[in-house]
Parts: sequence; C-alpha cells; structure tokens
Amino acid sequence: MNSVIRNTLSGKDLQVTRAAGRHFLQIPGPTNVPDRVLRAISYPTIDHRSAEFASLTLDILPGLQEVFKTTSPVVIYPGSGTGAWEAALVNTLSPGDRVLMYETGHFATLWKDMAEQLGLEVDFLPGDWRSGVDPDAVEERLRADVDGAIKAVAVVHNETSTGVASRVGDVRAAMDRASHPALLLVDTISSLGSCDYRHDEWRVDVSICGSQKGLMLPPGLGFNAISHKALEASAEARLPRSYWSWGPMLEGNATGFFPYTPATNLLFGLREALAILLREEGLDNVFRRHERHGEATRRAVRAWGLELVCSDPEEYSNSLTAILMPEGHDADAFREVVLDQFDMSLGAGLVKLKSRVFRIGHLGAFNDTMLLGTLGGIEAALISAGVPAKPGGVQAAAEYLATA
Repeated sequence: MNSVIRNTLSGKDLQVTRAAGRHFLQIPGPTNVPDRVLRAISYPTIDHRSAEFASLTLDILPGLQEVFKTTSPVVIYPGSGTGAWEAALVNTLSPGDRVLMYETGHFATLWKDMAEQLGLEVDFLPGDWRSGVDPDAVEERLRADVDGAIKAVAVVHNETSTGVASRVGDVRAAMDRASHPALLLVDTISSLGSCDYRHDEWRVDVSICGSQKGLMLPPGLGFNAISHKALEASAEARLPRSYWSWGPMLEGNATGFFPYTPATNLLFGLREALAILLREEGLDNVFRRHERHGEATRRAVRAWGLELVCSDPEEYSNSLTAILMPEGHDADAFREVVLDQFDMSLGAGLVKLKSRVFRIGHLGAFNDTMLLGTLGGIEAALISAGVPAKPGGVQAAAEYLATA
C-alpha cells in the first residue's frame, strides 16, 4: 500500500510504501526494544531530585554491577557508547600518555582516533579485520616497554563491524606474563548482556558500554564500570574533563542522585530491562540463547555456501554475524533488496568492508522464531538478487535450533 507524506522541510510530497506486519530490525544495534521496556520508558517523568528518583537509581546500580560481573562502581551517563569511550580515557590518562590499542575493525579504529584527538600517543597494532586481539602481540609489545611508557591497553571485546569477539581473559593473562602495570580498558558495547563478560575476574579497569544493544534499550545511556586501580589513576589523570568526570557522578550516585539532569525515562526502561535479564531469564540463560542463535546463523551461512568474516571459530561473535558477499556482488545492493522486498534492515559493511559485507544482528530481545524469519528473508533475498548461494540455510538453522 502506497501513502503520500508531506515533507515539512521541503514542502514536497513523498511516496512511501507501507508494508503489512512488523519491520525486521536486524542490524547489530540499535536492537529491538521489548514492548514492556517501551511502556516503562513512557511512564510520567518524575522529579530527579526526589526520594522516588533516588530509589530508582539505587535499584538500578546493583543490577548493572551484576551484568558487568563486578563489585566495583558503575556510572551512567546521558550519552552514547562513544561518550563512554571518552570518559574511560579522560578519567584515567594524561596528555602525552601512551596507549596500546589493536586494529580489530572500524570501532577499534574510531576509538584510536578519539585517543589521538585527546592528545594521547597511540601504539596501534595492525590487524586484518577478520580476527581479534592477538594476546601474544600484546605481550611482546608490553615486554619491550621497559620504561613503562604504555599507561593503558584498550581493546574492543566484540567488534561490531566484523563479528569477531576478542579473548579479553587471554589479553589480561598476556599483560600478567609481561608483568606490566598498564590499565586495561575494554569496550563491551556489542557484547554486554549478550556474551559472557567478566569485569572482575579478568581484572578489567574500565568497561565501557551503551544502552542500545544487549541491554535492550534505545540509544541514550553510556556506562563505565570502574576498578579500584582506575579510581586511583583518576586522581592523577590530567586530561581535561567536566561532563565525563567520575568524581561528581560517584558522589551523587552514593545517595541515588546525579550531578546534572539524568535521562530519567531511559532509567525507567533500564530498570525493566535489568529485571528481564537478571531475575526472569537469568544471565546464563541469556548467554546460552545468544550462543544458540549465533551457531544457528553460522550454520545457515555455511549451508548457503557463503563465507564468514571471522576467520577463527574461537572468536565467533554470538551477538552478530558478518558475511562476505561472493565476488562481483555488491552487499549494499543486496541489502536494498532485503529492505525493499522483505522489509528487513541488515547491517552494512563499514570502511574497509564497505559493499563487501552484510551483517546480521541476533542480539537483545530475540527468539528462535524471529531468527528463522530473519534467515528466511535473507535466503529469499539471495534468490531474488541472483546471488550464487545454495538453498537450505533456513533448514540447517531450524534443525540445529530444534535439537540444540
């Protein structure tokens, strides 16, 4: 069914196709938001200086600690994961400090660019965008740093642009073998609440996240989980900080408040999302669900005869899958077919992978039937777009889901 909508800026009429049913949002984030979380966000806004609001904050913070698997403080910013990146850097480092980072993909590169713009010196270990952080390379570089110039190691746990999950525990072990005192900063933006993550056990100093993926919320909240070592470093850090400063946040949070206006209604939604993750489904079950969906998707891709971007089975992401298009076929043109004919959004290939890759998000509020619908739409689109792929991907996924 076609409708005409007036563009209020240009004054022109636009032809818009209205499809029946619900749009499939299968990008790796923002993800689908459960209806009950949306309803919680729609609660009437309350006074953020009231006792009622303090109770909300003090209910949420312990839940976040459970998700990060930490007893350390977690702070919440009105902002995105990018802001939480910046908070991690400016609270722990000083101008000219050296940071060791690893090129796992587009988002690791963006974080590196931010660090340089903030006045930090970055040792950026090159990667192929098909594998995760090499712990041996990290150990070698840290052993060579006999003067202790490297103040932090910063890695992306789950690289959203490639579908590769780095082994953070192995990176920590490499740092220990090198006996290096650097801080460990980890981006968990597309893994927290979807893939097993252990802030305390892996002795991460700052874990960074955003609200719009495994936490099943719209964009708008950024998080830092902060170790005692990171708090000590913040007392000496000299990078400028105001909005992102941990000090006022931690002081206000102690009694349930914030140093400036918080994203009140998103916090309502966060409380509901934490209840789903922790009390109703349970984190271990959440991780198992994502493992099943990740493996089912990979089995579908193999049945189609297509190639995964991730080259190491030990590093497969369970929150998204990135797939290489066959030679001579444009991934963006294929995604247009998926959107136009099957009302589904898939993730694009980014920078080095532009037009070569499409990405399937299977994280957050997601179940077996939604996955099978997603894979069915993709298989039909492969046929429609003339992509040389074998049939049977949906069947391979269905057989696995029925028995796993």
